[in-house]
Amino acid sequence: MEEFFYQATIYLGAAVIAVPLAARLGLGSVLGYLAAGIAIGPVLGLTGAETEDLRHFAEFGVVMMLFLIGLELEPRALWAMRDKLIGLGGMQVSASTVVLMGAAMAMGQPWHVSLAVGLALSLSSTAIVLQTLSEKGLMRTGGGRAAFSVLLTQDIAVIPILAFLPLLGTYAIPQFAADGSISREGAGGHGGGHGSLSLVDGLPGWAVALVTLAAIAFIILAGIYLTRPLFRFIHASNLREMYTALALMIVVGISFVMTLVGLSPALGAFLAGVVLANSEFRHEMESDLNPFKGLLLGLFFITVGAGIDYRQFLADPGDLIGLALLVIFAKGAVLFIVGRAFGLRRRRLWLFTLSLAQAGEFGFVLLAFSTQLNVLPAALSEKLLLVIALSMLITPLLFIAYDLLSKRMGEPLQEPEPDEIDEEGPVIIAGIGRFGQIVNRLVQASGFKTVVLDHDMEAVQLMRRFGVKSFLGDPTRPELLKAAGIAKAKVFVVALDDPEGVVKMVSYVRRAYPDLHIIARAKDRNHVYELYQAGADDIVRELFDSSVRAGRYVLENVGLSEYEAAQAAQTFYNHDRQNLRDLAQHWIPGVPASQNPAYIERAQELEKAIESAIFEMAERKRKRSSEAAE
Repeated sequence: MEEFFYQATIYLGAAVIAVPLAARLGLGSVLGYLAAGIAIGPVLGLTGAETEDLRHFAEFGVVMMLFLIGLELEPRALWAMRDKLIGLGGMQVSASTVVLMGAAMAMGQPWHVSLAVGLALSLSSTAIVLQTLSEKGLMRTGGGRAAFSVLLTQDIAVIPILAFLPLLGTYAIPQFAADGSISREGAGGHGGGHGSLSLVDGLPGWAVALVTLAAIAFIILAGIYLTRPLFRFIHASNLREMYTALALMIVVGISFVMTLVGLSPALGAFLAGVVLANSEFRHEMESDLNPFKGLLLGLFFITVGAGIDYRQFLADPGDLIGLALLVIFAKGAVLFIVGRAFGLRRRRLWLFTLSLAQAGEFGFVLLAFSTQLNVLPAALSEKLLLVIALSMLITPLLFIAYDLLSKRMGEPLQEPEPDEIDEEGPVIIAGIGRFGQIVNRLVQASGFKTVVLDHDMEAVQLMRRFGVKSFLGDPTRPELLKAAGIAKAKVFVVALDDPEGVVKMVSYVRRAYPDLHIIARAKDRNHVYELYQAGADDIVRELFDSSVRAGRYVLENVGLSEYEAAQAAQTFYNHDRQNLRDLAQHWIPGVPASQNPAYIERAQELEKAIESAIFEMAERKRKRSSEAAE
């Protein structure tokens, strides 16, 4: 027990000192963790054999990272980004792998070793690049968005790479026996080791395929049908820590299922994340798992730094630095060519090229995995670990080089950082487009204070020219809503021109702030039904009120008096609102109204009821007019 407390104090103490210091120097947290590991390992010799065991435990942070990446990637969002993901990102990963593989083969490495090296070095540092882009306000620029697309592709590419690497293994390649069963000779304990669990060892090939597909299907179906009841059950307990326990159970359970069928836990976690991306509990899972992911990844980077053979670097520093520079130059050349092919020029092109030229943290994972599979020799893997670490250490210098180039080209065109919200009010309006402007003007003219949020810089700047104070920022971010004082607000107006985003925001706000009155903008009737289910109190269709007003003008010009037309419009308005609530009970998500017989039948009944109500009102008016004339 004393040894455990000693090691925990060493690792945590090193992180607490090194990471804030690295952040202040602008080097990023990842380099801080690496420096902490180097300090307590090779330099001071405070770590021992436990480093390797801790590294395997900390690799679970990668699984959590991929689960959280999946939560951010809805299937529709992935499809909308397909051009950049497949084109820009796919070409970068493929071309960098080929170039680096060729360089390794030129240095005398076998093709399968060279391919593993190329795959590991082709990936850039998501943590360093995204943090630096955010710190420098470059994320919203064209080059920053292109870099983000490539990093997203690389994060996704880790999944097939992890699945592909075992095929390059010399000793871990699955073998088919004469009876059709699968054996893994020399797999180092995978399948058949004492105490190991597997559902596929000894099965025929077709059975392995069926079990694997069944496991993937189970994860997808469980994500769709089981998570919501589980979260509602936990919600009823009113215990905050149970949310965290459930989120951890989901990730750990998925990893266990994937391990049973011989697949990467990261693959299952990613699939589950994508399935749960539309869940109303997505923000809850993100906030619960982010601290664990950050700490485990930090521990992983510390163990990488502590496990580096520092004596090897001192023995031949010139060779290692030269290899790191070679990786940066090779990847930079590929990025420059790919960026130009996709229309990037000047500042955008140089930012894209210099920000992604290093190797990344996933390279550590792939190298460790390749060594475990006997794809890479241990000595080569140790050398490449140093090369990756050195390339990451050089990254801040690449951003300094970009700053110098950018100044020579003129002032960079950058969008401002999100505003710091320094006001609170009883009414919060998300979206300051045509819809939100009218709501804001009416509420403020009536003497009530509003807080307006919008992610469109041009719209915010336009409102400021007219004296309307609004704040730039993404209103879908929970922390931004908290800063705007949503916990104290009375009314929340969702006026965004994004139907899917409106539903997600209403769902999150209703769950987080059940007593808040929510007014939402709807695109059409189906959108209204979705918002009813999400928990909106009042729903306003974009064109409904203006259409009713136009209909009233028609009635005034075909024979009805102004009062009669207004009465008819009001009657239609009241009945339609009531009918929407009725039809919402018959509406089925994902099923077109034209294919829902119960919905059609009820809609026809309600339409006849509206016609009868307006007709009866008109008849009563005519009778009163006739009686008055007599």
